[in-house]
Amino acid sequence: MSSVDLLLLVEFVGLALVSLGAFFEIVAAIGILRLPNFYTRVHAVTIGAVGGTVLPLIGVAFLAVSRYSVDPSSVYLAILCITSTLLILVTAPTGSHALMRAAYIYEKRREKMESSRSR
Repeated sequence: MSSVDLLLLVEFVGLALVSLGAFFEIVAAIGILRLPNFYTRVHAVTIGAVGGTVLPLIGVAFLAVSRYSVDPSSVYLAILCITSTLLILVTAPTGSHALMRAAYIYEKRREKMESSRSR
């Protein structure tokens, strides 16, 4: 396999990841509209945040280094994309978990107050 074939393969993988990220965004948007309650909608949003941003960022990193002349700006772009990916992978699930936990605690407190009022 020559270096030109390898660069084309890396470019194809990058484009595939960007397309797959667009698919995840569409699925997340449909999930927000179609899913029945708050918890499943937050799950759809998290899938959109992770799949819809992480995959395209990795794809852009592949596209940046798949150019025939790799210069410092393309390496910087790839490193920036990978760093952003790691940051999103840590913060998106943590944020959605905190949001769902706060909603759950609020719901339980509200049920407890309503049950104490009905007595």
